[in-house]
Amino acid sequence: MKKTLLIAAVAVLGINANAQEFKFGPKAGYSLSMLKATGEGTTYKFDAKSTFYAGAMAEYKFSDKFAVQGEVLYSPLGGKQEEAVAFTEAGVNVTGTEKTDWKLGTVQIPISAKYYATENLAFGVGLNVGVIISAKVKSTLELSGSALGEAFSESETTTTDVKDNMNKLNLAPFVGAEYTLENGLFFDARYNLGVSNLAKKEDGENGTLKNSFIQVGVGFKFGGN
Repeated sequence: MKKTLLIAAVAVLGINANAQEFKFGPKAGYSLSMLKATGEGTTYKFDAKSTFYAGAMAEYKFSDKFAVQGEVLYSPLGGKQEEAVAFTEAGVNVTGTEKTDWKLGTVQIPISAKYYATENLAFGVGLNVGVIISAKVKSTLELSGSALGEAFSESETTTTDVKDNMNKLNLAPFVGAEYTLENGLFFDARYNLGVSNLAKKEDGENGTLKNSFIQVGVGFKFGGN
């Protein structure tokens, strides 16, 4: 009886040891960033902005099915706007476009809990803690018209630092999925829902600015038991 219990105990310890794994490695990919602003009862949607992310991850798998993962990433998020411009000055009709590009340099620290549906396929939920380290708005005004029978066009670009007008913390709960190959190469995708108001509230103002984003990437896991 004692011998049987000893064999069973050794087997259980062996299973637990095999189930516990620590892996780490680089990851990078594509981000589709979306800004949404509200103010005075109106919602303003920005055009989605294509950008990237890059950094590193570490995963601790404490059973065959469950794991936790932490990451440190950098991504220049934001959004874009394009508006038509039309006015008359000194009897001259002027038309054009004004393009605005919001660039939010963000360090992200995603923390997630993962469930392995199979040995290779995992689903995760977590919280992406973003810290905005730079915030700039690039505006390009392109105008054209005709004066005295001659056509003209002009373009002007300005960049404004708006970091002092932004809250630095961008919290974004996320859901996602990951598929890992036998050699350690993995692919993942996530949707991050921005819930933090990035706009500092001025006196008498109650507007909001929120940043959500999709991430699709690739990486490599080193390590093992």
